[in-house]
This record gives sequence, C-alpha cells and structure tokens, in this order.
Amino acid sequence: MYSPDGAHLKMLAKKPLMAYDETRDFATQKEEITAKLMELFGDMPDKIVDPKMQIEQVVEGDDYTEYRFNFYTEEDVQAICRLRIPKVKKDKYPLVICLQGHGKGMHRSFGEIKYPDFGEGPEDGDRDVGNQAIERGYAALAIDQRGMGERRTMLDIDPNDADDGETRCRLTSNTALLLGRTIIGERCWDVSRALDVALANWPVLDGDKIICTGNSGGGTATFYAAAFDKRIKVAMPCCSVCTWKHSIAAMIHCECNYIPGLGKYMDMGDIAAAIAPRKLIIINGRHDPIFLHEGVVETFETVKKIYKAAGVPDNCAMVTGEGGHRYYKDIAWAAFDKMGGVEE
Repeated sequence: MYSPDGAHLKMLAKKPLMAYDETRDFATQKEEITAKLMELFGDMPDKIVDPKMQIEQVVEGDDYTEYRFNFYTEEDVQAICRLRIPKVKKDKYPLVICLQGHGKGMHRSFGEIKYPDFGEGPEDGDRDVGNQAIERGYAALAIDQRGMGERRTMLDIDPNDADDGETRCRLTSNTALLLGRTIIGERCWDVSRALDVALANWPVLDGDKIICTGNSGGGTATFYAAAFDKRIKVAMPCCSVCTWKHSIAAMIHCECNYIPGLGKYMDMGDIAAAIAPRKLIIINGRHDPIFLHEGVVETFETVKKIYKAAGVPDNCAMVTGEGGHRYYKDIAWAAFDKMGGVEE
C-alpha cells in the first residue's frame, strides 16, 4: 500500500528529454545523444596507459591458435583476454569481440566448463559465440568483464569459502558509482583498450571488420561499446536491448545495468542514434522473463526510425527466438548474413 513505485512509474511514462524526434535533424540528435551518453558514462581514466601486454599461454587447437594475454587497461587495473585465430588461409581475419554476461567467465565463449563441481554444466543456450566465430573463419576475442570471471573483486569475500565462479558485480558496480564512474563506462573502456592491444599485436586482424556480440550482460556491454567505439562495425546484442519500463526498471537486475540519470534523457532505443549508421542486430527471446518481448518490440520501433533517418534502413534488424533468456545463434548469424555481414 505504501510503495513509492508510483512516482517512478509516472516518471517512466514521460517522454525522455532527448528522446529521438523524427521531426528534427538526425545528425544533430546523434551528436547530442552521443555527447550526453558519454557524459553519463561517468569519469574515465585520465589517459591511455602503456598496456604492458604479456602473452601468458599459446595453445594450438585443431582449427585455431589461441593466445591468452593480459594487459593494463588503466593504472592499477589489468584485463585478461583469450584470442583465437582460425587456421584458415586469410590475409586478414574479421574479429568478433565476445562478451559474456552473468556467467562464470570468458571460457563460456568457447563452450568450456571451469567449475564442474558447482553445477556449471555443459554449454547451453548457444553462448559459445567464440566457437561460432571460428566456424565462420573469423578470429574471436573473449574478454572477462569487470566483476565477472577472473576479474571479480577480491574484497568482501570469505577466503575460506569455495570459489564457485559466480559473478561479484555488485560491490564493483556500486564503488564505481561512489567514485563518479559507472561499471558500464569502465567495461566500454576495457573493450576499446583490448581492441587497441589486439590490433597492435596481431596484424592479421582486420581493424575494418570488427563485430561485437554477447548475451544478457554481454549484450548490454555490446550495445554500449558500439556506441562508445566507432571501430565496431556490427553490434549484435542479445537479450538486453529493451525499454527501461519492461526491463531494468520493472524487476530486480544487477547494479551493473544502471547509469545514473540516463532514463531522464533517453530510453534504450534512443541510444541507437549513437551507433547508426553502423549495423545493429537486436536479438531477443520471445519468452525472456527479464527483458520482455513487448519492450524489445517497442524499442525496435524507435531504432527503425533512427536508421531510416540515417539513410540506412536495412542496417538494423530485430530477430526473435522462441525461447527465454539465452543466445540464438541460428537466427543471429542468418540476420548478419542477410545484412551483408561485415564485408560491406
């Protein structure tokens, strides 16, 4: 009876201050939306530091060579990645940036099990996007996001507890907010720095053919990273792009989904203006319980208007799988191919 939800619901029902407007100039709105988004991402590191990249391990697979490497993404912060390059004869390889969501780490991008004693189970839900890239003759760069996998906080844990690999986003996210940052902004920064390192050290990677994809929290990072870094030519976020009122404002989600003040200025569909005219494929599950289908449909209506105004209506697509909160490789890559892939 005394819930404060009414005020928030009333605010969510209002049109955001910078909602995309078909009657206004697209280029102007793209600039305004992009600038506001970059501001709301929060403070970024002062400078790009020497990454001091180190290759930790090289593994020869049947159809790929894998390089596990670490590097500094900012002072006092190291990132860890796995890069697989297929063993097919190409002068240059398109690169797929693989971003895992709230799973147990980047190993899931390659369908691997790391914590079998803790119910991790076999790969399901088509989340092995790195394997999918290799099958297509593309290189795959898997990144552990802040708060996930090997990049989980070591604070506020009992060292006597068994490590089951679960995410620890909450403390990391909230501390970033306390300090004027957002973990989404930090993750976007890390994706860009990982891309810097990969392109600088492996000349066989084609910097003009960069794809980014992921499910859930990986889809969220994909969407924002594409807005943040123009080198991403195709963004394929899954189970993540939705209206606020049908997703992160409707039910409990991890704190790493939130950017303070963002809903005042734009809904998620409006952010597509920062990505257009580059290609955007929104993937969702019709029965996803936390990013509701009706909200994805509503969001895509805005996206279509933006891409029409950008002069490239065929550079956006929405594809829906007949399931829940998971990746859908068949329809995702079919849409990618129909759109001309990253070759155009």
